[in-house]
Amino acid sequence: MKQLILTLSIVCLFLFVGRAQDNIVPSPDLYGVGDWDADSLGNHRVVVKVYDNTDLVWAHIPWRRRDAQPENKSIIVVDATTNKMVKNNYPVAVNREFGDILFQPQTVPGEYYIYYLKYQQHGRSNYPKVTYPKLPNEAEPTWLKEAKATSKDLEAQPKAELVQFQSIDPFNSFYPMEVIATQDEVSQLLKEHGDTDYLLFPETRENSIRMTKDLPFKWIQDGVSNQFSAKALKGEYFTFQLGCFAAQKAIENIKVEFSSLNHRGEPVVEAGEFTCFNTEGIDWEGKPFAKVCSVAKGQIQALWIGLQIPLEIEAGEYEAVITVKPKQMAEQQVTLKLAISEVAVLAAGDNEPERLSRLRWLNSRIAEDDGIVAPYSALELDGNTVKCLGRQVAFGEDGFPESIQSYFSESVTKIQGSGKELLAAPVKLVVETAEGTSKWTKPSFKLIKQKEGAIAWELQNEMPGFELDGKAQMEFDGNISYQLVLTATKDMELNDIRLEIPYQQAAAKYMMGLGYKGGFRDENIKWKWAVEKNQDGPWIGTVNAGLQARFTDNHYARPLNTNFYQDKPLYMPDSWYNEGKGGINITSEKSGSVLLNSYSGKRKVKKGDQLHYYFNLLITPFRPVDTNKHWHNRYYHSSQPVDTALAHGANTINLHHANKINSFINYPFFIPERMKAYIDEAHDKDAKVKIYYTVRELTNKAPELFMLRSLGDEIFSNGNGGGFSWLQEHLDSNYIAAWFVPSIKDAAVVNTGISRWHNFYIEGLHWLVTNVGIDGVYIDDLAFDRTSMKRIRKVLERGNPGALIDLHSANQFNPRDGFANSANLYLEHFPFIDRLWFGEYFDYNLPPDFWLIETSGIPYGLMGEMLQDGGNPWRGMVFGMTGRAPRVNVTPLWNAWDNFKIEESEMIGYWDSNNPVKVNSENTYATAYVRKGKQMLIALATWAKNDDAVKLKIDWDAIGIDQANAELYAPAIDGFQQEKSWMPNDRIVVPQGKGFLIVVREKK
Repeated sequence: MKQLILTLSIVCLFLFVGRAQDNIVPSPDLYGVGDWDADSLGNHRVVVKVYDNTDLVWAHIPWRRRDAQPENKSIIVVDATTNKMVKNNYPVAVNREFGDILFQPQTVPGEYYIYYLKYQQHGRSNYPKVTYPKLPNEAEPTWLKEAKATSKDLEAQPKAELVQFQSIDPFNSFYPMEVIATQDEVSQLLKEHGDTDYLLFPETRENSIRMTKDLPFKWIQDGVSNQFSAKALKGEYFTFQLGCFAAQKAIENIKVEFSSLNHRGEPVVEAGEFTCFNTEGIDWEGKPFAKVCSVAKGQIQALWIGLQIPLEIEAGEYEAVITVKPKQMAEQQVTLKLAISEVAVLAAGDNEPERLSRLRWLNSRIAEDDGIVAPYSALELDGNTVKCLGRQVAFGEDGFPESIQSYFSESVTKIQGSGKELLAAPVKLVVETAEGTSKWTKPSFKLIKQKEGAIAWELQNEMPGFELDGKAQMEFDGNISYQLVLTATKDMELNDIRLEIPYQQAAAKYMMGLGYKGGFRDENIKWKWAVEKNQDGPWIGTVNAGLQARFTDNHYARPLNTNFYQDKPLYMPDSWYNEGKGGINITSEKSGSVLLNSYSGKRKVKKGDQLHYYFNLLITPFRPVDTNKHWHNRYYHSSQPVDTALAHGANTINLHHANKINSFINYPFFIPERMKAYIDEAHDKDAKVKIYYTVRELTNKAPELFMLRSLGDEIFSNGNGGGFSWLQEHLDSNYIAAWFVPSIKDAAVVNTGISRWHNFYIEGLHWLVTNVGIDGVYIDDLAFDRTSMKRIRKVLERGNPGALIDLHSANQFNPRDGFANSANLYLEHFPFIDRLWFGEYFDYNLPPDFWLIETSGIPYGLMGEMLQDGGNPWRGMVFGMTGRAPRVNVTPLWNAWDNFKIEESEMIGYWDSNNPVKVNSENTYATAYVRKGKQMLIALATWAKNDDAVKLKIDWDAIGIDQANAELYAPAIDGFQQEKSWMPNDRIVVPQGKGFLIVVREKK
């Protein structure tokens, strides 16, 4: 009986709708695609037909628009026959439900196009600003006067026939999920269900719920339902939606529960195989979490549900019950009826993006383990000392480092027998009251984990007024994380709580961070926390021994970066920040040490108050610089045929986005067969292919886009909207527009700093390695955390040993990006990266100490390339850096390397006390590439303001070459230098801003 009443109600509703809209009901045939210049006229139009030869015709358009304030946008009428604008037109009424337009037909009979979302685009092509201005009406005054008079009785006027609503392509279409229900239709629906707080609308995965403020007309047609029937394949990860409409009241939180999936009354698939992505999940660290899912009154929330169907399941009819349980509201149940066919699907359906089976990737734990990656070694524990590759840390009885040693050579090319101490004294946490510094009285720490890649311990301590509980972990790359919780045992007034890190003077030569560019450290630094600065700690060190310290708390959330920092800036850690009282001082002490003092300042605490002091210590270098790998892997950064790259001498191709193989930004899954064919060809020709794939932003073409939007601000950052027209027309607002490619209309939106999308990304990487055979990724600025970076490296290495990751970054030392140093910002990721490419806006006229610390990568075990204006090739070679093909012609330099046999050489930098080449100038520098007993290549470059005439002092014994029979020879290198030679004692005039590559060899 209930079903009969509901059916009659819907029939009555349709009769009502038919009268209101002249029997025009949204249907597939009413929506189509046209061909026109969208940049001139917008993405949408209405096609009408005129049969009457009259001076005025009325077009009634029931467009059901989702955009706000359509009355403030332009209406343009075009004669389809002549393609000329009809200037004599008058919008009588324009609202979200319909438009009434009067116009003067020119061709009769004939069709007319009414464009209603014309936009204007200006600004940068890749970051467009799009507006929808209301243009002045250009109708002739006499005609316009008549039209206004006529508008009072539209029904008496000749009427244009509605033919079709058209979009520029199917992707821009509003049908069916963005065609709104009218107010009358919604009111009728509410009247029918007036005693129900919320209404449920089951929906297929093909029709992603797109609107939160409007009901789609489709749901008026479908009606409220407590049943959902669908078809699925064996082995498929099946997804669908429940639309929850908060009809009468706001919903504070929703929980969703499931029964088992039953066949003939018997459970076949356990309830635990179901999940509702909007109410629960697995975070990027592999931890389960519950998600608050609230709905404002009158709004809609999509509840996306997934179920893994076993591959071995029997075909047939299955049922499950889904229970929706809003807080303090009556629960409702929806019966899922699933017809499972005999057909099985591969890889759970992941090879077909439109199935949305990949949504389960959001909850992936892939590579969430304590394993290690090459070239790192397993951690070794000897008493209280932990050893990792090239470094060791001795911990005191309080669990803090008392000694940190690095065993890397000065040029960071090898690990040696004697260590270099970083600390002048133990690291300590200091609590200071009005009475002075309190003493910790009960230090203890206990080992809680010992794996090859991680050793963790708990630490406790006490002092008058405080108890300390904490966790710490050291990992195989030299990262040490601390999470300290101080609990007050009485009311107190504190002068300060601070962390002190005393560096050896010799290990504090350089610094970057806290508003200072990389280079020589200033003697005394005073820094304060500020939200407009993307800064939370410095790196201090020398080339072969350094330590980064970063300070956070339990509320840390990774900020945005690279153009978007100010949209989601760094969260100020309550403990260290302390309402602006906290900061960091770095001072040279009388004792000869350099003290980093991270203080938090005065505060009052009450008994039971907890203060969370978190910090990370990162010991550099991470690994020896692999010069042979650097010389061998020659990058070509362009989406050209494989043979084009090989002709340049390259063997590693970076396949960017916005091309026929990797079309849309950060979603390389649409044409995998084409990508695989390209990669297979490269592999056949002994070349590697890496692809552009990262998580900073996501294309609007991603099939999962609207589902991800349903997760609130979990995946996408909140913002002011704007950007390309598609984003404004389909997302409305509350997003940040990102990179846009005009040629393919690829409009991206900005992701949050960290989220479950990282799980999806890493699973996507695994899929690409397994199914397409990629050899790594090119990362365009990093938007994920260190944990995700480790997982990425593991997935690549385990799936394709020898896979490569290179990192590009634009210089972020500017107000928009919070004066961040790219190297310091991304230092935690460097252990898992193979090469740097820094980058736009880097100033290669800055001194060599800046090059060394911020762009070369050498103090961290990496090497790099230059980007801005192609870089400076002479200065670059002092650090083993070149520009990148084909932006610059690197082939002549590569040939010079090969002629010298550079892969057989040892790199000894100008900063290395063992460098066999000394220059008698303070502004000209030399790095030696030594093939002992054979030849030496000198990279000589000057930073002098004028030409610099220098002499070289060479340690002939160290290089194994007879000085009496030696010559210095500069081979001809196209675009770099002309052929030239000198005798060992000759003066060499180095041109301003340039240099030479000089081969030292014995005469033939």
